Amino acid sequence: MKKISTLLLAFLFLNCAPGEKETTLTDYQQWHTITLPFQGPATSETAEENPFLDYRLTVTFQHEGAEYKIRGFYAADGNAAETSASSGNVWQVRFTPDKIGKWSYSAQLHKGDGIALSEDGGTLVEVKDASGAFMVIPSDKKGDDLRAHGRLVNDKGYFRFKGSGKYWIKGGADSPENLLAYEDFDDTYRLQSSNEDGEAKTNDTIHSYAPHIGDWEEGDPTWKNGKGKGLIGAMNYLASKGMNVAYFLTMNIKGDGKDVWPYVAPDDFTRFDVSKLDQWEILFQHMQSKGILLHMVLQETENETMLDGGDTGPLRQLYFRELVARFGHHLGMHFNLGEENGYAEFTPISQNDAQRRAMTDFLTEIDSYDHPILLHTHSHEPYRSLILDSIVGFQNLDGLSLQVDKREGAAAVVAEWKQKSSDTGHPWMITMDEIGMWHTGAQADAITPNHDSLRRYVLWGTLLSGAAGVEWYFGANNRYNDLNTEDWRTRDRLWELTKHAMDFFQNHLPYWQMQADHSLVSPADGYCLYKPGAIYAVYIPDSEAHRLNLTGVESTFEVKWFDPLNGGALQDGSIQTVMGGNEVSLGLPPATGQDWIALLTAKK
Repeated sequence: MKKISTLLLAFLFLNCAPGEKETTLTDYQQWHTITLPFQGPATSETAEENPFLDYRLTVTFQHEGAEYKIRGFYAADGNAAETSASSGNVWQVRFTPDKIGKWSYSAQLHKGDGIALSEDGGTLVEVKDASGAFMVIPSDKKGDDLRAHGRLVNDKGYFRFKGSGKYWIKGGADSPENLLAYEDFDDTYRLQSSNEDGEAKTNDTIHSYAPHIGDWEEGDPTWKNGKGKGLIGAMNYLASKGMNVAYFLTMNIKGDGKDVWPYVAPDDFTRFDVSKLDQWEILFQHMQSKGILLHMVLQETENETMLDGGDTGPLRQLYFRELVARFGHHLGMHFNLGEENGYAEFTPISQNDAQRRAMTDFLTEIDSYDHPILLHTHSHEPYRSLILDSIVGFQNLDGLSLQVDKREGAAAVVAEWKQKSSDTGHPWMITMDEIGMWHTGAQADAITPNHDSLRRYVLWGTLLSGAAGVEWYFGANNRYNDLNTEDWRTRDRLWELTKHAMDFFQNHLPYWQMQADHSLVSPADGYCLYKPGAIYAVYIPDSEAHRLNLTGVESTFEVKWFDPLNGGALQDGSIQTVMGGNEVSLGLPPATGQDWIALLTAKK
């Protein structure tokens, strides 16, 4: 891709008179981010006329009848990630083209009190080179790089690429939740909290990710003379283990960590830290190149009413608009309305159903890319149902980022909300993102080498119940926990086990066409996901013979076995084929002393 430091050449082909020589358009690639800079009024993060609130940059992109209106943002000197500049006259827009061919664009910058909160009005301000055109050619990326596949969207409860059409299962890290509390990001620090005597009860330590500096590779991004290697290296490590998602809060003021926010100061919610957010963008771009989904959690339960008392008023609107303008172009991202949102409808620090719906509607309205919007749940009843019963079926909410306290019941909770949402005609995407108990979660490999209960009840139990992915929460009381983890290698074996499951689903199942019915398995300690008469995936928790109810099914099935501990190719067991029509024995798996997955595929 040809890179330029000024604006793209404008009105090529369109303005050439017959016989004139056409100027060559700059080529960009499909699904790759284009950043266009515009020279406008000089200002600063702290100027009296607030550049985040009192200006509105809108850029219209057009291609053969298709049109996107994309919000831009104030960019200081245009290189703030490197210079830490807080002032300048550069404004930018980021856009990811989804179609090949010629595109044109036109930018308008308006000025006025609070103009960023509206879609029209204000005084037009001149910007240099406000219109132009460019060509989009096919991407040259391959493998896990998201630019090889396109944008991830929700398709009836599963992730699917809007380019290749391929379905996709997520698996990865739910911890640390304060991923962005990183010492190499500008102006990032931990707020102190005090005990009753006014003495500090927390230290100001934030992440360095020093154990992963060695995972940084030559050619990987850094900023400010080599900063960022620890966190960039950490993403390299996760990707090397086949993980494709990382969970992070974008604001935890008043929350557990008190060390992540996008603002210049944690007590002014109208001004954003340009250099910090540009450094976040470097990380996010690298994650996308490694195939890692951005699980963007917008708030924490302790601060869900901090902005506008929980309403989607001016402060929350400004926050959402800034995040969408700066990061909405990413291909693999989903919004999470907030960790443990709405603990109980009657508590003063919790949002209510109307406020959740208003947030969802507003994000849907301003996000031109249709990223999935999920709601993080509470871990147990009755709070989970108190909140979810009132919003199930709501069309703009794509699904649940599920938290469950007792792992033995995780599969049943997934199945419950898959069914409840399907009954409304709006099936939810359910992702199993936080397993309890709250103090334990996923412990280090040194404590639970093969993560037996997580592997059985959570990993295989929820995926075979229709979950669209699994993330691992590190608990609150572990040595390497949800706030202090520096080294993801503490769960190296857990990533391997997760990758085995992801490979099985991606390589062997049309899981988006399948449904769960665990009652088909006896004894009743297994799980079954199936497409009637075509394919059955059955989890067997031990090496004993189990039976599968194929009553009314006329097909003859080939029986193969998959090893969830070691992955690899499918294997033969004691029975190679079974005939439908009755309850049948699956025979014995290839080896004893462990769990197995039986795969029954109808013979043609």
